[in-house]
Amino acid sequence: MTPNSLPISRLWRLAEEHPDAVTAALCGILVILGSLALQFGWLGLAVLILPAAYVIGGYSSTREGLTTLFQERELDVDLLMIVAALGAAGLGLWRQEYHLIVDGAVLILIFAISGALEGYAMQRTERSIRSLMSLTADTARVVMYGGERLVAIDKLEIGDCILVKPGEIIPTDAIIIEGYSAIDQASITGESMPVEKTRGDEVYAGTINGVGALKLEVHKTPESSLIQRVIRLVQEAQTAAPPSQMFVEKFERGYAKLIVGLGLLLATLPPFVLGWNWEETIYRALIFLVVASPCALMASIMPALLSGIANGARQGILFKSGAQLEMIGKVRAIAFDKTGTLTTGKPEVIQIVPAAGYTETEVLQLAAALEAHSEHAIASSIVSAAQQQQLQLPTATDVQAKIGQGIVGKVNNQIIAIGKAEFVEATSELAQISQQLQAEGKTVVWVAKGEQLLGIIAVADTLRPEAAATVKRLQKLGVEHIIMLTGDNEQTAQHIARQLGIKEVYAELLPEDKVQAIKQLQTQYQTVAMVGDGINDAPALAQASVGIAMGISGSDVALETADIVLMADKLEQLAKAISLGRRAQNVVKQNIVFALSCIVLLLAANFLGNITMPFGVIGHEGSTVIVTLSGLRLLRN
Repeated sequence: MTPNSLPISRLWRLAEEHPDAVTAALCGILVILGSLALQFGWLGLAVLILPAAYVIGGYSSTREGLTTLFQERELDVDLLMIVAALGAAGLGLWRQEYHLIVDGAVLILIFAISGALEGYAMQRTERSIRSLMSLTADTARVVMYGGERLVAIDKLEIGDCILVKPGEIIPTDAIIIEGYSAIDQASITGESMPVEKTRGDEVYAGTINGVGALKLEVHKTPESSLIQRVIRLVQEAQTAAPPSQMFVEKFERGYAKLIVGLGLLLATLPPFVLGWNWEETIYRALIFLVVASPCALMASIMPALLSGIANGARQGILFKSGAQLEMIGKVRAIAFDKTGTLTTGKPEVIQIVPAAGYTETEVLQLAAALEAHSEHAIASSIVSAAQQQQLQLPTATDVQAKIGQGIVGKVNNQIIAIGKAEFVEATSELAQISQQLQAEGKTVVWVAKGEQLLGIIAVADTLRPEAAATVKRLQKLGVEHIIMLTGDNEQTAQHIARQLGIKEVYAELLPEDKVQAIKQLQTQYQTVAMVGDGINDAPALAQASVGIAMGISGSDVALETADIVLMADKLEQLAKAISLGRRAQNVVKQNIVFALSCIVLLLAANFLGNITMPFGVIGHEGSTVIVTLSGLRLLRN
């Protein structure tokens, strides 16, 4: 491929991926060129350019309007826009007021931009589903006749025996029939710690096997697996039209019917009722179509929402659509995921309690010496804590991991054991403290040297520093109900909730359970936000009125599914997003009232015969400019 052909190929690819955006851009360029041609008096050139803008920008709206008219026998704003634009153009040619042709082209351009935004939203939904599907393995290693064979996932049958090696993705929901391992299932359940599983336990597709090889028995068809249910839930929630969207569509069609009906009456009755001549009647009817065009009404919304989106972007808040900026201002209830959202999602050493005669440093130093040989998440947190204190770790030898129990080895020719209390044969010296730490949702690791207890180390997922302040701020903003949804255990969830002042907690949830909790909230509070970061949160994010994802720690699926992304993982931005949404709501309402008032006044003036076409266009375009400038107020912080 030659260098000169590269831009052409890129433009072609852009046109294929975003046809609506390219159409709107071309229409805009042609409108500008046509307007300039008229300004310089190049009438012939303008007559060539502006019709092209009409065709390119109006084709999609014309097709949709005619399809709705002939198939559903309904009128909509798309068709009304085309009629108003063509009416303005026809009147401009008839009276040689060629600037009216530009006005009609502007009407078409506004609707072309709207179509481009709608196309983008549809592409985002499709990307969300593709991201989910990428989590599933394509093949599974099936054990048969003493050997192994790779089989496509959709060919698996109930009863098949699957081998999953360390570090591999589990291909489908199954039951362990041989082996032991710690499974990282944060993608499904949101649990912050790997879950130790052995014979008889169920494992889920899309989760990651730890250090042990597993033999699994397929006990359900692959399409019934948990990850496939997640995919279906996202599809259902994102394709279901919300009530507000249905209301807007109904309003548009009702408005179009009203304007078209009144336009027909105005084009036929005045000669008989008011004594107008036919030229005056047609003139007034065409003015009516121009001033009744909903441009100012549409401009009441999008410039304001786009300005709000730009404002949010400056503050690290990514709104994926203007509708969600407006929607978040209406939120009455918020559901938070725990792991990775209210907490950091990474286990850390919280407390070290040494036995009598030892120090915290000695306990951590010996524990880290052994744990440096392990890949377990808890081991990593202990080693990290030692590194933060810049401790010199002694050399550990003969290190052996005892599955499900702990790890043992030699340091300075002395046997060091780390793990559960029964594994290290610990005394009851620190038992009460251990029970208290476990009641707070912490994982307790015992450390012993020979038969002598050195101490205990408490490991837990930690709260985000700004989490408690964010919850209080949301309550002050008037959010009526705040709950926590998590796949983690009840004890840990309750402890975290108490620290944050969250009174209602749902623990040990699967993704579909989170969706049900959101639906239940929606029946009571209507507009509900969900804040999450994991794959397991994707269905709930899609179901919620507003889905909000963490930008840095969030999974690709959560980021694609969510409507709003907190780019810097700063929870305090959530309160700013709600405040910005409420401002946007107020601005939009003010603009709509102003736009409708202008339309009513212009229609009244036209009916009384006291308005000319230029004045009608000035009034129509002027109101559009005013509401657009009003929307730009949201650019200010």
